[in-house]
Amino acid sequence: MTDKKPGIADYPLAERRPDLVRNAKGQPLDALTLEALEQQRIGMEDLRITPEALRQQAAIARDAGRATLAQNFERAAELVAVPQEVVMQIYELLRPGRAKDKAELLATAERLREKYGAETMAAFLEEAAMVYEERGLFTYRF
Repeated sequence: MTDKKPGIADYPLAERRPDLVRNAKGQPLDALTLEALEQQRIGMEDLRITPEALRQQAAIARDAGRATLAQNFERAAELVAVPQEVVMQIYELLRPGRAKDKAELLATAERLREKYGAETMAAFLEEAAMVYEERGLFTYRF
């Protein structure tokens, strides 16, 4: 295995670089079979995407000249460790007219940073807070 970040030539990883694909327990892609699932050698948690897989996808996107997509993958990598209910609360807050004010988004950003180490996602929420304030998107509109 190599430490080199994957690039566009490695896409799709499962076909071209399966040696780079691992689950959260470090098992290789070929260990993730229906038989292994049936025999309970792996569980549903072993089939979830990992932060590393998302960072690999970000590297491929960046190599393909798709910086915005790469940033989305990087934020997603941070969110893997965040409970689903928290992710859904953030989603709801980011819908225009849902957050009551800038402070609510900033507090959520700080919570992400402190509790989950999600620096990139926190910065995204801070940027959203500024943009929402400039555009008047804090007023409940529906």
